[in-house]
Amino acid sequence: MSEVYIAGVGITPAGEHWERSLRELAFAALEAAANDTERLLGGRAPAEALFAANALAGQLSGQAHLGVLIADFAGLRGIEAVNVEAAGASGGAAIRQAYIAVASGQVETALVVGVEKTTDTIGGRVNAATATAGDSDFESVQGATPAALAGLLMQRYLHTYGLEHDVFADFAINAHANAKANPNAMFRNTITRDAYARAGAVADPISMMDVAPECDGAAAIVLTSRPTAVRVVASAQATDTLALHDRPDLLGFDAAQLSAGRAYKTANLGPDEIDLFELFDAYTVFAALSLEAAGFAERGQGWRLAVEGQIGRDRRIPIQTFGGLKARGNPIGATGVYQVAEVALQVRGEAGASQVPNARVGMAQCIGGIGANIVTHILQTA
Repeated sequence: MSEVYIAGVGITPAGEHWERSLRELAFAALEAAANDTERLLGGRAPAEALFAANALAGQLSGQAHLGVLIADFAGLRGIEAVNVEAAGASGGAAIRQAYIAVASGQVETALVVGVEKTTDTIGGRVNAATATAGDSDFESVQGATPAALAGLLMQRYLHTYGLEHDVFADFAINAHANAKANPNAMFRNTITRDAYARAGAVADPISMMDVAPECDGAAAIVLTSRPTAVRVVASAQATDTLALHDRPDLLGFDAAQLSAGRAYKTANLGPDEIDLFELFDAYTVFAALSLEAAGFAERGQGWRLAVEGQIGRDRRIPIQTFGGLKARGNPIGATGVYQVAEVALQVRGEAGASQVPNARVGMAQCIGGIGANIVTHILQTA
């Protein structure tokens, strides 16, 4: 097995990109990653494979076969190229496939680009598209959207542990506080506990302040067996039942626990050695469940890390360091690539005003569906 390194990263602003198509957004991220690689290695690394990540283009943009579309537009005709779809975990799953290709020795350098456009379409069509991440025969056919299912999870969490809704407020507050330093973030505004309390309902008890905004965006990374400043020391993926009602333990987040556990074992590390954790806070309840499943808190105690101020950039376990999904924005299929790119910048010490002090080991975890498919990566300063 070859060791796998990150040679370059490229990030476009998350938001509304009316003026750019899918291929143009993807190309912008790839070009930024190529320029970053050239700066770090003194030259561009010729790639042999391209792994694209996307969740909704077939439904919202009428475009499938994104691997070839992007390779063609980027001037990479002839390259091996595929698209990877795993709902919100698409970006992490594409990185995992690229990691396996490089680690196996079949490929020396691979490109990963995540791209999504959701804002060209409004209303029920977007809700219907995102609902396909669940079980269409038993959930979406009944009108269950991802927000509605996440609302059931939050309601169960509050009921089981005897809590009030406001215990989740500090996840949203922390995300927006961190996003203020990130020029690529969609929302760089401060929110208060009062604003959180007054937010309108989306799917009771989930409010507008509990939900990450879906948006457009693209991010890219270059994976290679050539030594660079950042090594991918672990890559792991695990699944749970697709339908929420099939799980014997709704609050276990079993796929997150399995994925993180496998990553810790591969890296020979534990939660106490992780300097930052870019978790998938599509909903604030996901943040609490992920912290618990990944070993940073006991069952039912993940919310305490936020309430007690332990998730800030200079505290025990920094999360949402660039704003997370909640404030940076959630370009669904691309989000997992954003997360790994952000962790790479942190452990390189190049996160600017978003920098976590003395960050050497970072973890990123993305989620497909309501915890059905979860991918974890650990990066370390080489």
